Amino acid sequence: MTSEVPLRVLVVEDEPRLAALLEDYLKAAGYAVDRLDDGREVIPAVRAAAPDVMLLDLMLPGRDGLDICRELRSFSDLPVIMMTARVDEIDRLLGLELGADDYICKPYSPREVVARVKAVSRRLRRQPEAQPEGAGVLVIDDSSHIARCHGLPLDLTPVEFRLLKTFVAAPGRVFSREQLLDKLYSDHRIVTDRTVDSHVKNLRRKLEQASPEQELIRSIYGVGYKLEL
Repeated sequence: MTSEVPLRVLVVEDEPRLAALLEDYLKAAGYAVDRLDDGREVIPAVRAAAPDVMLLDLMLPGRDGLDICRELRSFSDLPVIMMTARVDEIDRLLGLELGADDYICKPYSPREVVARVKAVSRRLRRQPEAQPEGAGVLVIDDSSHIARCHGLPLDLTPVEFRLLKTFVAAPGRVFSREQLLDKLYSDHRIVTDRTVDSHVKNLRRKLEQASPEQELIRSIYGVGYKLEL
């Protein structure tokens, strides 16, 4: 019987005891773990040998996590779980808009962090040979994580990609904000309607650049959103 190669998690955390604790729990769960404690080292490390998942602290010496995530999304879809003690809505929303796949607030249980990593890992292991979805105006290739509108590639964050995939799977269906939250975040963490609205706004803007003559995502007043092809 052959075993799968363990997924590699990069822990970017400048508190040595916390980083070591996370490493112990992740290794016990079967992951390979690398650690960094300086924000300036993250992008070069990812370019040299990208991990499968990154746990990224917001407050780091050298360079903060949001700035790192912004540059990372210019060249990589690497799943990122941001860790922070700053819990106000602006920082939470900003982190998600920049392409973070998840957000976990300190203090947290290491077991909770492992559960979040496992949720991301399941998406990585799922359907490695999935075929493109949709036809004509919008096409989504899940295996390569590429979405196209009128043949033009869309520069989407992982969350925006999942949002568009949800719409494309059921064109014409009206999704409430709560339903979209369930589709985007399977672990039931606390986020607000504003988070969904922000993701839809960003996705619309990118779709409009490829299809300026057609409003693909429509707001249904008091209900939610739907895709019109």
